[in-house]
Amino acid sequence: MAYKTNDFRKGLKVQIDGEPYLMTEMNFVKPGKGNALYKCKLKNLLRGTTLQRTYKGGDTLDEADVLEISVQFLYRQGETFVFMNSESFEQYELTSEQIGDDWKYLKDGMNCSMTLFNGNPIIMTPPNHVELKVEYCEPGAKGDTSTNVTKPVKVETGGEFPTPIFVNMGDVIRIDTRTGEYVERVKS
Repeated sequence: MAYKTNDFRKGLKVQIDGEPYLMTEMNFVKPGKGNALYKCKLKNLLRGTTLQRTYKGGDTLDEADVLEISVQFLYRQGETFVFMNSESFEQYELTSEQIGDDWKYLKDGMNCSMTLFNGNPIIMTPPNHVELKVEYCEPGAKGDTSTNVTKPVKVETGGEFPTPIFVNMGDVIRIDTRTGEYVERVKS
């Protein structure tokens, strides 16, 4: 299937030169004279590189042969992360290079989303919010109530996040995986 320019939108997965791309930005420009232009920012799903292209009204792009599946994180073995398809129980492995900084959010048994290209895993997306237990942090200074004071905390996955000074060891905190920012302390 091919997408016409009027189908272009953010989040569209297309294929350019045999490789899958994610349309991360799309701006419609109508100059005074001539054809409408579609300025697109595209992220290569295999390499992570970004390119900018401009298309004229009526141009087409092929649909990428990608499949989104639900997976469960099983375990980490060295530099390899192992996931299992929640329906077929097939296992997939991603390297730490493919996972990037998302390793900080992965807990055993966590449900995630995975993108396959030609049957091979290329991207893992954790849920938008995760709850992680604080394993270590320095105590906050008493009386330091000035706004926006943060301290780093180490969570059960080994990742570190800046949090408000009132967070203590043993607390469970909610982190937004899209930004890596502290959201709130979770009540037990």
